[in-house]
Amino acid sequence: MEQRANAVEPVAFPADGRRIVFYLLHDSRGDVDDYVVYKLRELRPFVQHIFVVVNGELTDEGRSRLDQVADTVWVRDNVGFDVWGYKTAMARFGADRLAEFDELILMNYTWFGPVGSFAPVFDRMNEQPVDFWGMTDYGAETPNPYTRTGVLHRHLQSHWIAVRRSMFTSDEWRVYWDEMPVITTYTESILTHESRFTHHFEELGFTSAVAFAVDDYPSQHPALLNADLLLDDGCPVLKRRAFFHYPPYLDRHAVIGRWTIEKAASYGYPVEMLFQNLVKNSQPKSLYADASMMEVLPDVDVSYDPGHPLRLAAVAHIFYEDMTDELLDRLVMLPSAFDLFITTTDDEKAAHIQAVLDQRADEKVARSEIRVLPSNRGRDLSAFFIACRDVLEPGRYDLVVKIHSKKTVQDSYNAGRYFKYQQLDNVLNSPGYAANAVALFQKEPGLGLAFPPMIHVGYPTMGRGWYANRAPAEALAKDLGIRVPFDDISPLAPYGCFWYARPEALRLLVDHEWTYEEYAAPDQHRDGSLAHVQERLISYAAAELGYHTRTISALEHTAISHVALDFKLDQMGATMPGYPIDQIQFLHRAGWLGHGGIVALTRVYLKLNHPKIAATLRPLERPARIAHAWLWRMRHRAELKRNREEVAGDLAEGELRSSQ
Repeated sequence: MEQRANAVEPVAFPADGRRIVFYLLHDSRGDVDDYVVYKLRELRPFVQHIFVVVNGELTDEGRSRLDQVADTVWVRDNVGFDVWGYKTAMARFGADRLAEFDELILMNYTWFGPVGSFAPVFDRMNEQPVDFWGMTDYGAETPNPYTRTGVLHRHLQSHWIAVRRSMFTSDEWRVYWDEMPVITTYTESILTHESRFTHHFEELGFTSAVAFAVDDYPSQHPALLNADLLLDDGCPVLKRRAFFHYPPYLDRHAVIGRWTIEKAASYGYPVEMLFQNLVKNSQPKSLYADASMMEVLPDVDVSYDPGHPLRLAAVAHIFYEDMTDELLDRLVMLPSAFDLFITTTDDEKAAHIQAVLDQRADEKVARSEIRVLPSNRGRDLSAFFIACRDVLEPGRYDLVVKIHSKKTVQDSYNAGRYFKYQQLDNVLNSPGYAANAVALFQKEPGLGLAFPPMIHVGYPTMGRGWYANRAPAEALAKDLGIRVPFDDISPLAPYGCFWYARPEALRLLVDHEWTYEEYAAPDQHRDGSLAHVQERLISYAAAELGYHTRTISALEHTAISHVALDFKLDQMGATMPGYPIDQIQFLHRAGWLGHGGIVALTRVYLKLNHPKIAATLRPLERPARIAHAWLWRMRHRAELKRNREEVAGDLAEGELRSSQ
């Protein structure tokens, strides 16, 4: 161990001590979300100066919000990651001014808090005579996972490192930051600062402590894997990553984000702030999986508050007028009176629907209106976003339920029938179920959408939910100002287009003035057309405005879905070792398997075993795949023709025998 020069013995934090916080903030939109303001406001009793360094942009509204809770707000280019944000901010503040404080804390935006209070932690750590301390630490790893060699030393995690004057006025501190290289990647940030800082200064003779030590928890990364235990022990910090990290990894470690959120709420943290931030900056399906955001609702009302009814509207597109009674039977399950808006395609259907309405005279229908569309291009979605645009105006209704006369005639009878009931039952299964669905919106002001889970029984949706819609969805998202990161495999989307929605959550889609000509004709209603793209963008549009999405499911369909998934995943995992994350990563490394022909199998073998050769041959992959697909189709057609001829021959022979 090197001996530090001009050593100053560490002391406890003085009773009249002064503390400064350098808070690093980055938001791709330049926003300052509620969780940041809340955190800094709660820090104020323990801190004499809050210096917010913003990496990137800051909107005027964001600056106004920070000015309410910070002493200094400084915006710089988003270069050098957190490390250079701290380095340049301290330099800007000045060493002489800094020396007037007894402790500085380097902290960043990557956590929510305080869950509970900061007071117990500060009270406990103030008493310790140390040079620096952290909130949590990460256990040692051999080999270093970033270099595959050597050791990743145990280190204080960089989201909260407090440094006493004995250290930040030392020559060693000045040299550390003076010699800090330019940081250009996340890995460089880890290797040159976060994983180095603790060991480096301990080797120089500085003493450290940690408020919640890794040795007290059952993993080497408790901030990610044991967040609930940390909260129980009074840790005020809740890492954001636990809710957008790769879901199969958290599944491997049985991290249940839903329980962590419930725990944070039980300790008084306003979790609506958590969702407001996460939905804008996370892939929706990752957040959905990490936080277990599917609600299995009972058929008995257990949560609806009749004392605070929501203003309800129901929008029903009825193309198949023979389903009118069936749809109305579902809608009257809603827990309070609603305005009904029905769209259809011609006057004859409208007359039939009106006759049904008159005969029923449902008390739940406060008022009804039938709108005949000038075009059926886009079907139920053009009807919703164009013909019922006025219904979705801000402030008119609190909640809109959207359904339509779904028959799915292009698919097999069984698949179409199940899809229809999977949608209807999971939106309006019974009066009690509908009351519980509406109650979700009563309880969660940030809930923007609720719809059935992804259809997979009878349909090959899983693994290809984007189909041909991703590229046009990305283009449309750019036009609409949606910057929420897209899901890699399948979007979190209302496949089938039945949903509950808060109109404010749909504003980005509603404010745009669509035309019927932009939608595909009914006989060209396929993937890549506007309606299919809108269907897949709805959750992203809501998330951009800070609204989160849940799926809802009835008990029977949850059982059907779970058992089907259980068997399918069991079969798919039978030929690969390891946990699901290992199997998934193997398949992703292997790439597209196609029909398992020689081209695909050769490419997979080379990618897994000789990646350099695979990279060299990549330009030849597409032509080879096209040629192989053409040969496969030709052979497949020949086999079909041969089979038809054999069947025809057998039938002819049977008819000949029957005539003899």
